[in-house]
Amino acid sequence: MEAQFGGSTLNQRTILSHPLGLFVLFFTEMWERFSYYGMRAILVLFLTSSLMDDGWAWSNEDALELYALYTGLVYLTPILGGFLADKFLGYRNATVLGALIMTLGHASMALESFTQSFFYLGLILLIVGNGFFKPNISSIVGQLYKDGDKRKDGGYTIFYMGINAGAFLGILLCGYIGEKVGWHLGFGLAGIFMFLGMLQFWFAQKIFGTIGLTPKKMAAANTAQKTTPTKTGFTKTELDRLFVIIIFSIFTIFFWWAFEQAGGSMTIFARDFTQRTLIGDAATIFKAANTIITLVPMVILTLVLYGLYRKMIGYYLLSNVFLGASFVIVWGIVIWMIQREFSETATEIPASWFSVLNSLYIILLAPLFSKIWASKLNPSGPAKFAIGLILLGTGFAFLAFGSWGIPMGAETASVSIVWLILAYLFHTMGELCVSPVGLSYVSKLAPLKLVGLMFGFWFVCSAIANYFGGKTGSYIDKISEAYGLSNFFLIFFAIPVLAGILMLLIKPILIRKMHGIY
Repeated sequence: MEAQFGGSTLNQRTILSHPLGLFVLFFTEMWERFSYYGMRAILVLFLTSSLMDDGWAWSNEDALELYALYTGLVYLTPILGGFLADKFLGYRNATVLGALIMTLGHASMALESFTQSFFYLGLILLIVGNGFFKPNISSIVGQLYKDGDKRKDGGYTIFYMGINAGAFLGILLCGYIGEKVGWHLGFGLAGIFMFLGMLQFWFAQKIFGTIGLTPKKMAAANTAQKTTPTKTGFTKTELDRLFVIIIFSIFTIFFWWAFEQAGGSMTIFARDFTQRTLIGDAATIFKAANTIITLVPMVILTLVLYGLYRKMIGYYLLSNVFLGASFVIVWGIVIWMIQREFSETATEIPASWFSVLNSLYIILLAPLFSKIWASKLNPSGPAKFAIGLILLGTGFAFLAFGSWGIPMGAETASVSIVWLILAYLFHTMGELCVSPVGLSYVSKLAPLKLVGLMFGFWFVCSAIANYFGGKTGSYIDKISEAYGLSNFFLIFFAIPVLAGILMLLIKPILIRKMHGIY
């Protein structure tokens, strides 16, 4: 009987109709995103905190300038990492190398209290490590599925749920510990789980069979299996599909340019202009709600872990031990945090907490979107992108409306948290229409020998978006003083919506050039 998935015989076993290897990657990516988003959640807050609060007392503008440079470079290095993996390292070796370098980066940032040099070294290591990790683990996901398998979009959506589960836990725990205990502990915690995720992946990698091996080993495997070598030229169909990848990638610049305000200007809005101090019943209600939204995803993730363990029992013992240990540690931290919060009378919501909403919504909504993409209601790729851009813009419309009454030049205000809650909801729905779908289309449209490189190009566009997003966000004080905070957010409403409309206009051209891959 022919195997339905790529990879080993064990990888033919399924959870939710998807191969076990997807869930090995799910947890590896989860811990990597824990480390990235956990650090990102407190970066600007740390830089702008006063010296009395162990911060560096930078201005908003300077902090967001560094944020722009860091997040831009983080998404620029994947094109080099993808190229090196395609030509020399293989996807699996590149993924492990990237995870190791990022672990060292977080360890270095945890030592920032000794000297600032450790902080900057940590940022450099994170940038380099991400370049090896990010495009190549995504490439492995795509090769788990055979050509024409309609489950691939759903697989990427589940993988994306893992990304956001890690982001959820990273922002929640690193943000809480960084703001309320110590910045260096928040930076260091991120590295612990990156290290455990790397070990879990390393000791389970045989489940992928020949997927992700070095080019030399792949060539040997193809010879042994009498597989026809990949041709060197490109057909017109392949060139058309590469054109579509380029167009999709360019449009993601408009999306991520606005979306990445979450770690910059939206965090500043949460800190300075949102009512975060709660007392009495309001504090009790928030604590109860926060406990629920913390425990529910943890229970869901633990159930997914249990499902993986059931199917992998007797295989890859060390991988299972490291993965299990990571869950024991994170459960311990979660329980400690909840107990600590309930021991206090009043509650001040951490400014980083609002970023958790994006990841929470992903965890809750990803299964629904995955089902839609696998149903008759599944829209075409260009339509998904257009919908996503318009939903993103709508989220900023809520922020513009909520900040309408804030006077020009005001440094503080007490806007309701409702507007941030709604903004993150619409941003998340937009994200589900663009990001996991985009990853899936890159893997489906790119010729096999260029998958890693095209993922790298995809992330280069994200690098451009992140840099200019942070750069634009750095003008929040100047624009707010001259035109009002509401008009600042209207910028991020108008541009994504216009880009979404343009995508709808060129949709017929793109569909034609996709040659049957919709």
